[in-house]
Amino acid sequence: MNETPGMSLNVLVVDDELNIRKTLAMSLEADGHRVVGVSNAADAVAEAGRQSFDMAFVDLRLGATMGLDLVPELLAKSPWLRVVIITAHGSIDSAVETMRRGASDYLTKPFTPAQVRLVTERVMRVRQLELQVEGLTGGTGARPSDAMLKSASPAMQRVINLAQQVAQTDANVLLRGESGTGKGVVAQAIHAWSARREKPFATVACPTLSPQLLESELFGHARGAFTGAVRDNPGRIAGSDGGTLFLDEIGDLPLNLQPKLLRFVQDREYERVGESRTRRADVRMIAATNVDLDEAVRTGRFREDLLYRIKVVQLDLPPLRQRPEDVMDLAQRFLAELRRGKPVEGFTPEAEAAMRSYQWPGNIRELRNVMERALILCQSGLIGLEHLPGNFAQEQAASASMAIGDRVSLDELEELHIRRVLAKTRSLDEAAKVLGVDVATLWRRRKKYGI
Repeated sequence: MNETPGMSLNVLVVDDELNIRKTLAMSLEADGHRVVGVSNAADAVAEAGRQSFDMAFVDLRLGATMGLDLVPELLAKSPWLRVVIITAHGSIDSAVETMRRGASDYLTKPFTPAQVRLVTERVMRVRQLELQVEGLTGGTGARPSDAMLKSASPAMQRVINLAQQVAQTDANVLLRGESGTGKGVVAQAIHAWSARREKPFATVACPTLSPQLLESELFGHARGAFTGAVRDNPGRIAGSDGGTLFLDEIGDLPLNLQPKLLRFVQDREYERVGESRTRRADVRMIAATNVDLDEAVRTGRFREDLLYRIKVVQLDLPPLRQRPEDVMDLAQRFLAELRRGKPVEGFTPEAEAAMRSYQWPGNIRELRNVMERALILCQSGLIGLEHLPGNFAQEQAASASMAIGDRVSLDELEELHIRRVLAKTRSLDEAAKVLGVDVATLWRRRKKYGI
C-alpha cells in the first residue's frame, strides 16, 4: 500500500521485453500510477518530448543500444525526472556508472511487485518534498492555511464557497480583485482542494519579466534559442504538467504572447522557443488580474477570445475595506504568525478602533505589513495607536474630533462620512445607496479623497 495515499506518478517504462513492460505496468497501475511503455530509446525520447513524466524505468540494455546512454537525454527534457535502471546483469561497476549518468536508483531482474513499490514510494517521497520546498520558495504552492480562508464577510464567503465548487472541476478560473486581496491564496486553495493537489502548482508573475523571458519561462526554450540560452529549459508549463499554472496579473501579458497562450489553453499544445516540435501538457489554468480586462479588450490590449477561455468561472475578491468584520480576525492571525515568542497579546481599544475605520488601500498585504511593523515597535503587552503608522492616528483623531457644526470644511466632513459609510457597508453599491448617490459619483469622490 502506498505510504503517500492520493499521490500518483506519470511513469515511463523503457524495456525491449514485452513481458517486462506488461509486468511493470500492471504493478504500477495497481497502485494508481499512469504508465506509458515503449521498447526502444527513440520512442522513449519521443514520448518524453510529448508529455511530462515523474519517473522512468529504463532497461540497461535496449537491443543494440545501452539504456545508460538514454538517461542524459531524458533528464535534459525533464530535469526533475527520477530514472531507475533495471537489468539482469547487475554489478557494482554498472551501478556506479548508472548513478554517474544521472539515474536515481537501480533494480536487478527478476524483481517483485514489492520491490517495484518500494522504489516507487521512495521517488514519491522525494517528489513530495520537492513540491513542499518549491512551495516555500514560490515555485509551487503548498496548501494555504485554512485560517486564511475563513471569513465573516458574506461577500468573501461566497467567493470561498464557489472556489470549493470549481476546484472539483478542471475549469479555467479568473480571479479579479485589487492588489493584495488574496488572489494568490485563493488560487493555491483551488489547487489544494482539487484532484491535482499532489501535482505541481506553478506561479508566473506576468509583469516581472520581459516578453522574451516571459515566453521562455512559460513555454521553455531549446539550447541556443537566443543569446544566453546555454541549456534547455523545459518551462513552467511542462513543469506543472498534471497540476495547476497560476498566471498572476495576466492583464500585463504582452499582446504577441497572447495567441500562443490561447492555443495552449484551447488545445493543450505548444512549442518551446527555438523548437518546431509540438508538445502537450495537461495543466489547469488559473489567472488573476487587478485591471478591468473587459476594458482592456475594448482598447485592444487584450484578446477577447483569450479572455473568454480563461474566465470559464470568474471570482471577484472583495477589497478589505468591504470586509470590516474580518480586519481584526486577520490582524490576530498575523500577530500569532509573526510575533515569534514576543509577549504581545493584542491591541488597545484605540488601536482596534483605528484599524476598523482605516480603509486599507493595500488590502490584506498592507494589513500584514502593518502588523509586522507594530510588532517591531511594541516590545510587550498590547499594540497601541502609537505603534501603527502615522496616518492611522491622524484618521482616528479626525474621526474622534470632527462633528456636525465644527469649524471644518464641507469637503472634510464629506470625506469622513464617506469613509465611515464604506467601513460599515459590504459593497460600493450598498455604500452608494446609503449615501444617496450613484456608483460613478461615489467612485469619483473616492478618487478625489484618495480613499
